[in-house]
Amino acid sequence: MILVVISLLVVIEMALRSLFGFGNPLIYIGDSQIGYLLAPNQSTCRFGNRIEINEFSMRSSSIAKISAPSTLRVLLLGDSIANGGWWTDQKNTISSLIMNSLKSAIADKYQQVEVLNASANSWGPRNELAYLQRFGDFDAQVVVLLINTDDLFAHTPTDLPVGRDRNYPNTKPPLGLVEVWQRYVTKQQPIPELKALQEEPGDRVGVNLEAIRQIQAITHQRQSQFLLAMTPLLRELGEPGPRDYEIHARQRLSEFTKTQQIPYIDFLPLFNATANAQALYHDTIHMNLQGNQFVSAAIERSLLEILGLKSQN
Repeated sequence: MILVVISLLVVIEMALRSLFGFGNPLIYIGDSQIGYLLAPNQSTCRFGNRIEINEFSMRSSSIAKISAPSTLRVLLLGDSIANGGWWTDQKNTISSLIMNSLKSAIADKYQQVEVLNASANSWGPRNELAYLQRFGDFDAQVVVLLINTDDLFAHTPTDLPVGRDRNYPNTKPPLGLVEVWQRYVTKQQPIPELKALQEEPGDRVGVNLEAIRQIQAITHQRQSQFLLAMTPLLRELGEPGPRDYEIHARQRLSEFTKTQQIPYIDFLPLFNATANAQALYHDTIHMNLQGNQFVSAAIERSLLEILGLKSQN
């Protein structure tokens, strides 16, 4: 009987690892300025989706710090929407879709196209600014900041979730069975310090707009171009639309981009003009493959315009 139970557990363990990737989650490291990063040099497969993290904690293949001549390099900064999470295969992330499309669109202008993906779950403008300050723009001709409406209210960067929130592990579990138990059976313990931080007082929108301004300033200092894009939450689509405080924040962002002369893509009207825009979402915030394709196509059009290039397609 004991041998039967052990054999069954071994079979379950193997299935959890091979079919779902349990036992090999992405791990995070804390950082005093950025808050947290995906640990560098990781690869895993979760629910059949390949995930690769390079030496700079990007969801991208390994790269050289400085791009080669005749290379168009774009740096995409963002949160889980840009990252794609476990539900998105590496080839279907927004950065990969843009890169592959640009390769065929401007093959006569550049020998190589790289779209780097510096992102992590729940990052806000202040996390992304700190990443840019730490690592630089990697010699990118264009820096794209992709945010969602909630990011306008993001709190200050913190490493509090790392190793304490099940979604931000800092070590690998010994078994896939252990990860399943920790993730789906064990109750998540609250982090009191994080709750206090999430209730951060003051003009949070203004602080995040200032972070965006600093990102723009860094790109200009490095002779790069800057593009800002914002996706809406699913509940913002249609009627009644965004809540009053979101409308106010959106107005501030729109006025800010005009004052700062920042090229800006607001995806809310674009989604609202699309039939069955709800079908673009994986959940209430994140895009599915169809949504990623929509977002990447719009960003690609703006990139071509910013760079003064015409698509061959």
